[in-house]
Order: sequence, then C-alpha cells, then structure tokens
Amino acid sequence: MKLGCLGVNLPILLLCRTIILRFFRIKFQQIKTGIERLVGRLIYLSHTRPDIAYAVSVVSQFMHSPSEIHMEAVMRILQYLKSAPGKGLMFSKHGHLEIEGFTDADWAGNRTDRRSTSAEYRSMVHGVCEMLWIRKLLKELGFVAKDAMKLYCDNQAAIDIANNPVQHDRTKHVEIDRHFINEKLESNVISVPHVKSEEQLADILTKAVSSHAFSDSLDKLGIGDIYAPT
Repeated sequence: MKLGCLGVNLPILLLCRTIILRFFRIKFQQIKTGIERLVGRLIYLSHTRPDIAYAVSVVSQFMHSPSEIHMEAVMRILQYLKSAPGKGLMFSKHGHLEIEGFTDADWAGNRTDRRSTSAEYRSMVHGVCEMLWIRKLLKELGFVAKDAMKLYCDNQAAIDIANNPVQHDRTKHVEIDRHFINEKLESNVISVPHVKSEEQLADILTKAVSSHAFSDSLDKLGIGDIYAPT
C-alpha cells in the first residue's frame, strides 16, 4: 500500500471512468511495473470490500496496456483503502429470514434506451439466480424462507416486461429470460418491486456516485468499520 498517501472518502471520482476512456488512445508512457499484480490483489480484496468493486472493475479493463493515468486511478483506490482499513461486510442479526436484493445495470448512463432496458432485465435475471442460490443454501442449513424474495429494480420498463406475460417485438431478444422470470413471479418465489433511483443500493457497484450517496449506500449495505468509534 502507498504508505505516504493521504486518505480519501471515495475510491473513484464521478468523471474518472469518462476521463480514462477519453485518454485511452493517447500514448502515455506504459507502466508495467507491478500494476497488474496490484490490480489482481485488489480484485481479490473486492470480494469482501464491495465498496471498491466498481473502481477496480474500471482500472482492470486497461491492464493489457496500462499507463500513468491508470496508475493514478489505482493509487486513488489505495488512498481510499488507507482512509478506512477496517471497513468490510458486517453480517448482523435482523430478526427475520427475508431475502432481498437490488439489481442495476448502467448502459452509458441512459435509463430509457432499449439497450439499457435489456441490460437491466438481464441483470434482473442474474439477480434472481443469485437469490435462488442463497434460498437453497439457507434451506440446506435448516432455514426455510416463507415469503417471496424481493428483487428491487429502478427500471420500470424492465419491471413491466417481467410482469407482462404477453410477448412483444421488443422482448423477443430476452424471451427465454422473460419466461424464467415470469415463472418465478407466478409461483410467488420472487417479486420485483420498484425502487427510486436515489434508493438504489446497487448503484455503487455499477457507477461512480457522489460522496453522500456512496456513504449512505455503505451504511444500508451493512459495510461497517471495525475501528470506527462506538
């Protein structure tokens, strides 16, 4: 870790991905010394530190030809980690066995484009698969979920496709996924309620957000700091 750096409160800035993509074709001096190994370790760490998952996913896209601007982005992640080395997922007892999830996808920041809706819908399918796995695991451990699992989504068009059993031309490309979702909805295994964009907890996993939104999402996701004063 970069021991001499100052801590920061965000692992990635709002425009960082845009800047990296914009300057990707500019011939910066390539830096190969250790950056691939460092990013590999950050990918491993992101399994227990989902707060850096998006930032790590951005920098890992350019490891075949890293340059100074990519190294700066990696250094910022290290600065963020230094600011709170004790952060991580905290599993607490909440007095219920309800399974809830949040699904989100970012298609160039456009929520109305058809491709954005398709991406959101496919993200919903992956979310359902993950929740079914968790439900099965809990059942094997002796905990049976009685209520339908809630998968929150902030894309109303994707929710409408999931709840509409009638095929449209715009849903042909996701027909198999649509039947899968519809089957789980009809059997009351899942429900897909709408959530406001500002309350979408999955945002920090798919895009850079403001400092306030980032901090608020961490609290709701159960990411705490073992060194924080109580």
